[in-house]
Amino acid sequence: MKLIVGLGNPGKKYEGTRHNAGFMCVDMVQRKFELPEFKLHNKAEALAAEGEVMTPAELTSKENRTETQREKILLIKPLTFMNLSGNAVARLKDFYKIAPENILIIYDDIDLPLGTIRMRKEGGPGTHNGMKSIIESLGTENFPRIRIGIESRGVSAPAQQDLHSFVLSPFLPEEIPQLNSAVAEACEAAMAFSLAKP
Repeated sequence: MKLIVGLGNPGKKYEGTRHNAGFMCVDMVQRKFELPEFKLHNKAEALAAEGEVMTPAELTSKENRTETQREKILLIKPLTFMNLSGNAVARLKDFYKIAPENILIIYDDIDLPLGTIRMRKEGGPGTHNGMKSIIESLGTENFPRIRIGIESRGVSAPAQQDLHSFVLSPFLPEEIPQLNSAVAEACEAAMAFSLAKP
């Protein structure tokens, strides 16, 4: 099983804010894979969408055609608020017995320009409190992640705006095309992760 976690804050107050880019991405993955709707998971404080996706298998020698196999995936959006995201991730990792390398975290990154993404197989949390919580809860930094850039203050936001209020602010209308492009790119990367052999 692959576990894909989108980070964000729950509730209508935070919908469309910069800190919820991870939620936006897993929502798109859920739609693209046509998985069931998100619902409350009974083992963790998180919304979850679980299902199977078809992955290409090795070519068969007899029929020389590509077969498919099923891969289970679980998408989650923790409801613990950002700074306690690790609680839900650790509970589900333990419940499903998922290895860290099969857990993908998708989150916003203030250190990347809006419209860009970065993928890494491991690493520290940087300034992101949600990632700090996950690393602490899992006891390792050795899991893949996709960072979605949200920094735009050089162009359209007040330079004096503090970090906390900036990440909790909504994207501006003129920023939406860049955001959508980055979220779509992150979604494609997450789907590729889902389909890769464990």
